[in-house]
Amino acid sequence: MEIVFVILALLVAVTVSGTAERILPIPLPLIQIAFGVGLALSPLPSAVLNPEIFFLLLLPPLLFLDGWRIPKAALRQDGRLILALALGLVVFTVVGIGLLIHALIPSMPVAVAFALAAVLAPTDPIAVSAIAKQAPVPQRLMHILEGESLLNDASGLVCLRFAVAAALTGSFSPTDAFATFVWLSLVGVALGVLVTLAVTRLQERILSRVGEDPGTQTLLSLLIPFAVYLVAEKVHASGILAAVSAGITMSYVENQGRALALTRMRRSAVWDTVQLAANGAIFVLLGEQLPVILERASGGALLEGGPLRLVLLAVTITAALAFLRFVWVCVSIALTLRRGRRSGLPRGPFPFGLALATSLAGVKGAVTLAGILTLPFALADGSPFPARDLAIFLAMTVILVSLLAATLVLPIVLRRIQLPPAPEAVDHERMVRAKAGEAARDAIQTLRASLSRTASDPGLYDEAAVRALQRYQRYDDGAEASGTSRGREMVQAERRLRLAGLRAERDALFDLRRRHTIPDALLARLIREVDLLETRFAEG
Repeated sequence: MEIVFVILALLVAVTVSGTAERILPIPLPLIQIAFGVGLALSPLPSAVLNPEIFFLLLLPPLLFLDGWRIPKAALRQDGRLILALALGLVVFTVVGIGLLIHALIPSMPVAVAFALAAVLAPTDPIAVSAIAKQAPVPQRLMHILEGESLLNDASGLVCLRFAVAAALTGSFSPTDAFATFVWLSLVGVALGVLVTLAVTRLQERILSRVGEDPGTQTLLSLLIPFAVYLVAEKVHASGILAAVSAGITMSYVENQGRALALTRMRRSAVWDTVQLAANGAIFVLLGEQLPVILERASGGALLEGGPLRLVLLAVTITAALAFLRFVWVCVSIALTLRRGRRSGLPRGPFPFGLALATSLAGVKGAVTLAGILTLPFALADGSPFPARDLAIFLAMTVILVSLLAATLVLPIVLRRIQLPPAPEAVDHERMVRAKAGEAARDAIQTLRASLSRTASDPGLYDEAAVRALQRYQRYDDGAEASGTSRGREMVQAERRLRLAGLRAERDALFDLRRRHTIPDALLARLIREVDLLETRFAEG
């Protein structure tokens, strides 16, 4: 029963923290960490964090969803920069920060220092997006950060694995490390793609015979990331990359448009809830572990100077991480601009503000927490693993310091970044809507002509077609008129009137339900229609 109370306490903390974020001007991850500390200090049972269970339950669905939803065009557009950050920067960080940690703490073995550096290399874009709500991260930069985090988790954890192996055995082979990295990466990606394709193809064959059930489809999508993660780990490949590649594959399967609209809507709502719960649980768990780790790190006389020196060390390491990241980002951007000038692009000033924002956005999070907790308790000879508690405390403190630094500085830097307007996005949307509308009109007219030839009342289908075409005609008129000032005002006025009417319609439906004059099933269907229309016009 204790584990049930722990899970319920985590979910309550995530729910209350979401409400607190709307009241307090504090990023959500920091609020959730504070709630976790409160849970740890309360008389409620505390969670015993098993790293393997943590990895299995929380990371696969989040990585799968990130791969599913990240824009694939952004990955192709900035693929070189993303790979440079996800692979080159990780190795650069592990070497540089590993040597720095060993220099600052000579009592910590080199292998342990490199293990700590390896878990500090991956970034957490979820924390960045939460921090940057007051000053939104530019869309392209956010896509780069998301793409980086999808790949650098695997490279950082591979470095961690070899650092721990070196600590346990006292030896390290670069050849074995490279071969293992290739196996982990290639096999992990391949399994994610193949398992997802096999499951979805089998699913399509079954659905073609028995029909589609939205609930079953949603449940199946929830099981896929766990399946690919377990299969990959079983053959000693990267379960993280398997989950990411499964998500990317799922997005291409989804683009075929074979699922029902109801299935897509329900599945999206369920996945939003899963994302909210899993992300929140990660930071609440982080806060819940802090008091115990602080007690072990400072009370065990692991370092002279006490907690203050530990915090200063964490601040120093965080600053060094940001500096190395800034250097790497500047070099990467310079090379990108150089290639652009060779392609004929005009020369412009170096975007130091963008480089600084990218550096500050390297916030640490879930993978850092989970990775550091996988450090073994003992060496091969049975002796305690050296400086384990100190490494865990430093990793957790770096997470907090990086969150605080990004909270204070990143919004200021983002507000100073000048980005050119992008009217082509609006034009592109109009073009897409126009083409979709044209296809819809053609389909309606074709079906009308076919039905009218065999109907006893052809005029009925003519009138129905006119009414069905009104939506697309209204959009065309609005698109043409919106180019003028009066046209834009007309579109906004129509949107406000439609929203007012929809809200009044919903109030009337609920009033009928209170009077018991409408069945629940009919109410649910009508409310759903009103909600969908309101969402459409509210986003206009």
